[in-house]
Amino acid sequence: MPNCAEVLIRLLEGYGVDTVFGIPGVHTLELYRALPASSLRHVAARHEQGAGFMADGYARVTGRPGVCFVITGPGMTNIATAMGQALADSIPMLVISSVNRRHQLGLGEGRLHELRRQQVVFDELSRFSHTLQRPEELPRILARAFGLFRSGRPGPVHIEIPVDVITMPADTVDIRPWALPEPPAANPSQLREAAAWLRGAHQPLIAVGGGAIAAGAELQRTAEVLGAPVINTVNAKGVLPRSHPLAVGGSGSCPAVRDALRRADVVLAVGTEFSETDYDFFFKGDVEIPGRLIRIDIDPAQLARNVRPSLAICADARQALDALSGLLAGDPRADAGGAAWAAELRERLRQAREGSYARFFDALQEALPDLVLVGDSAQPTYRAWLQYETDAPRRYFHSASGYGTLGYAIPAAIGAKLGTPGLPVAALIGDGAAQFTLGELSAAAELGLPVIFLLWNNGGYEEIRRFMCESGVEPTGVSLKSPDFLKVAEGLGCRAVRARDLPALKVALREAAAASRPTLIEVDQTDIV
Repeated sequence: MPNCAEVLIRLLEGYGVDTVFGIPGVHTLELYRALPASSLRHVAARHEQGAGFMADGYARVTGRPGVCFVITGPGMTNIATAMGQALADSIPMLVISSVNRRHQLGLGEGRLHELRRQQVVFDELSRFSHTLQRPEELPRILARAFGLFRSGRPGPVHIEIPVDVITMPADTVDIRPWALPEPPAANPSQLREAAAWLRGAHQPLIAVGGGAIAAGAELQRTAEVLGAPVINTVNAKGVLPRSHPLAVGGSGSCPAVRDALRRADVVLAVGTEFSETDYDFFFKGDVEIPGRLIRIDIDPAQLARNVRPSLAICADARQALDALSGLLAGDPRADAGGAAWAAELRERLRQAREGSYARFFDALQEALPDLVLVGDSAQPTYRAWLQYETDAPRRYFHSASGYGTLGYAIPAAIGAKLGTPGLPVAALIGDGAAQFTLGELSAAAELGLPVIFLLWNNGGYEEIRRFMCESGVEPTGVSLKSPDFLKVAEGLGCRAVRARDLPALKVALREAAAASRPTLIEVDQTDIV
């Protein structure tokens, strides 16, 4: 007779889950009893935060939810930071945890792993958090989670199962997956109004964020029929390929791009928050859009945040752009010199580039043209924000925007490699941030994954040191005593090399991508910039 844990595994299989990240514990034994007989691959992280970041990286490259199994109490508080990052960046993640027995909840009697109101705590770090009371609820709650991942604004979902419910008989539970809803479509009259505004615009501009990541073809058709330049946030890098003549790149925080937003008479913004980290990285104040602003977003609440729209369209980006491009194609607007404007903006961005960092990023892409680059909150990542563009979506992402956590890149790159085994994957991380999750190198070695860990060594927290100096604060706590990273990496089962210049780095990258196990490549900032 199957119990609740076994039914959970079968339901996950039914929704197409193939990988689970986690660490077993005494309160999740039943989940692990059911795993060996399933088709699910279990990836053993070294810390629950690492498991969460792995799930995040997996979700970003595949577009499918990353799934985690964690224990009550400390397992959940350990994964909390990863959930916060996923929530800030709208990344689909399913966190399944145990919790104490139903009759013990909320009593505070000092039970093992007890967190008095665990569900309440993690409701703030998820799209929703649910405590399962009976096995019969499980199909409905999972349908709600996967329905949100498919047709709403994604993010983490937390389901906690009391240890007395995990073992309950569940032979009567219907394990067929529920039919999931399609994403919402735009109101036709609003689309017609948007098309009329765009068709009559003298200088239209398109701004896209992570909400448009699956709408690349539709975005390109819309941009081309309008002749409108396209700017993008970090999470939308590559949605319009960098090689396209209408692609601007850079960042909404760059003076050239902020000027363009002021200059455009109609701005079409798709799946972008207009948040501080994307549009005000240099703390110059709120972004200004004096022209008409058409906002398309799947989340109705987001349409009332940060920047007031002239027209607010609640819809899935892909469906809305597909319909909008069809309306515009029927009566295309006259060429307004959009490609020339995009070229002008690209040239301004090129002139603002820091040459040494530009050469560093060029070296990465010359060595590995199909690279998936996973950034941390690190010195070169802040430059990648402005200077690194890709020819395909889901090829660059980082933790520096939104929640802005440290230690993300190492485990997230592991998850990304598991999600895209045919592409080279590299983590770009500083020496300070690396010490948060360095133990996950062992997980990569155990899996035999040829992930590249590109460690940028500048002797501590260089960015915070700079802020301290500029603010007249004596630098404290920012110069770290680091381990010998090469020896640590070798001890954890990885290859390890030091690259002292860009030619050596390119050789090391190519060799690492062809290796049969992970490689840590250490570069000293003074050798590169």
